[in-house]
Amino acid sequence: MTAILDYQITWVKLPDDFILPDDPVDNINQPLLAAALSDGLDVPNNSLITTNYGLCAMIKDKFAVKAPDWAYIAKITVPREQIIRSYTPNLQGEKPLIVMEFLSETEGGEYSIKQTYPPGKWFFYEQILQVQNYVIFDPNQNIIEVYQLDQTGNYQLQKPDENVRYLIPELNLYLGIWEGTRQQRNGPWLRWWNRDHQLLLWFAELASQEKQRADKLEAQLRALGYIPE
Repeated sequence: MTAILDYQITWVKLPDDFILPDDPVDNINQPLLAAALSDGLDVPNNSLITTNYGLCAMIKDKFAVKAPDWAYIAKITVPREQIIRSYTPNLQGEKPLIVMEFLSETEGGEYSIKQTYPPGKWFFYEQILQVQNYVIFDPNQNIIEVYQLDQTGNYQLQKPDENVRYLIPELNLYLGIWEGTRQQRNGPWLRWWNRDHQLLLWFAELASQEKQRADKLEAQLRALGYIPE
């Protein structure tokens, strides 16, 4: 797919009185999935993680806004108080390195290549914002699709490695599906692994791990008589 040549794209801050879409989240799982992706991720102070938050561009003379379920911007160049309501790439910082959409039973247009205004999500991320990585996750079917821009500027479906994970080079991390329980939800989650294929632990998991180490050390010290019974 090739972008329309006369698409006049400018990067303008969304006006304060612009009415953002107030669509409800499709289901209760989407905020949980987004929070889990951010938990334990080492994020520099000048980076930005967004969830269901407006990414903006002006196409000709109209603002286009899409709110992916999760996105990561490596560097912002303005104070955070200037991007409370929305974020404009190339004006307020870099374009997102990755955007993610979580499928639900409600049709959300994640595959839409609609070019007329308002553009479809796929077309907006691929051709307008030119986000390098686009992830579509279906938690009900336990399916993840990772698309990356090729040399022609079009998304190509990536193949997983032998661990069924996908390398996101810009983050130097692997993305994959993990089965387990978090906050009373049991099922598949998207999680990160480092280059050595070690799972990045959530904060609660780290705390539990540290407690187990402390308890083990205390038991050893008691057995040696250093701590009275």
